[in-house]
Amino acid sequence: MASSARVVVTGMGAVSSAGVGAELLWAAARDGRPCIFPPVFPHPYRGRIKIAAQVQDFDPTLYLDKTTLAFCDPVSQYLLVAADEAMAQAGFDRTTRLGTRAAAIIGTGIGGMKTIEIGIHGNLMDNARPDPLSIPKLIPSACPSMLSMRYGVQGPSFAVASACSSATQAIGLGMQMIRAGMVDIAIVGGTEDCIVNNAMLAWESLRVMTPDFCRPFSKGRNGMVLGAGAGVFILESEVHARARGAKSVGTLVGYGTSSDAKDPVRPDSEGAAASMKAALLDADLPPDAIDYVNAHGTATIVNDVSESAALGLVFGNRLPDLPISSTKPIHGHALGAGGALELIVTFGAIRDQVAPPTINWREPDEKCPVDPIPNEARPMTIKTAMSNSFAFGGINAVLIAQAPDAA
Repeated sequence: MASSARVVVTGMGAVSSAGVGAELLWAAARDGRPCIFPPVFPHPYRGRIKIAAQVQDFDPTLYLDKTTLAFCDPVSQYLLVAADEAMAQAGFDRTTRLGTRAAAIIGTGIGGMKTIEIGIHGNLMDNARPDPLSIPKLIPSACPSMLSMRYGVQGPSFAVASACSSATQAIGLGMQMIRAGMVDIAIVGGTEDCIVNNAMLAWESLRVMTPDFCRPFSKGRNGMVLGAGAGVFILESEVHARARGAKSVGTLVGYGTSSDAKDPVRPDSEGAAASMKAALLDADLPPDAIDYVNAHGTATIVNDVSESAALGLVFGNRLPDLPISSTKPIHGHALGAGGALELIVTFGAIRDQVAPPTINWREPDEKCPVDPIPNEARPMTIKTAMSNSFAFGGINAVLIAQAPDAA
């Protein structure tokens, strides 16, 4: 059953292919505007897939000082910029020191992938001297560490690495820590940038990448588009937020996670359903309380069928009439950051009472019997929404969000 302690969101921030800012990300998703471009690589690229949701025209020197940048791979750069936005919305400034009753929990699948790529190429191909700061830049824990230093977080600080469920698990863990009374405030989210030569070629070799259009739940879909960026949330206990006069932008009411324990790459509908059921139980809500689902929806043939089956196990006969969309055709599949970007979109949907569309959708697939909100946003009442993240290795994570004034 859910704890009596309410966990509120007082700030959100994002860096994505839509630009710098949570509002830009939400506007792109709401308007069905794809932020997919020909990617720019540090070295000549020989791959067949020539599209990605890459962060465009990002100049970190506009946001971060030279000393900080020396220790930051792009994933840490995105993270700190997104965190600055979230902290400002929550009412904090750059002099804030959060202390021992705060946590910094960040999800990332790989960590500093660009630092790894550039370092390996330089060492093996160019015989270049390694960057002496390569190790502190590339390790996944650099992300929460740099964040903790920026805002004086002296409580729990760690990275969560569970592939595409990383950000969602990090957010869920922060919520649980606040409920348990371990901390009063948590900076949580995810960050990722694997749009480099080796990673793109590796993903391409799995035959899960589309060369043209990402079409979740649509007949004729042929794969995903890789994305990048960071999403950050400031979570607080409601008591803590009220005591300092902070305004809530939303509430987190449920978190569920599960493991398929079956296959490294093939998803399992029962495992995914278990995480959704766990989130509902945690929120003390029936399935009928969910008004909208932001699906994992990668647009791979197998994943969308498995997720549709999992949704059927949870929502039963209601499934064909439950609005469910995937926004990955807008911001790409950002892997360890995906759940954070998608939760920002979910909160935007709740605030504006508009369900974002699944763009590029063409025709129904009988194996995906869902209402995908095809191609155009849908104004509707959204009090409670679910956001799904399902990862390689069968790691599943689900969050349930509500409007700030929800009972």
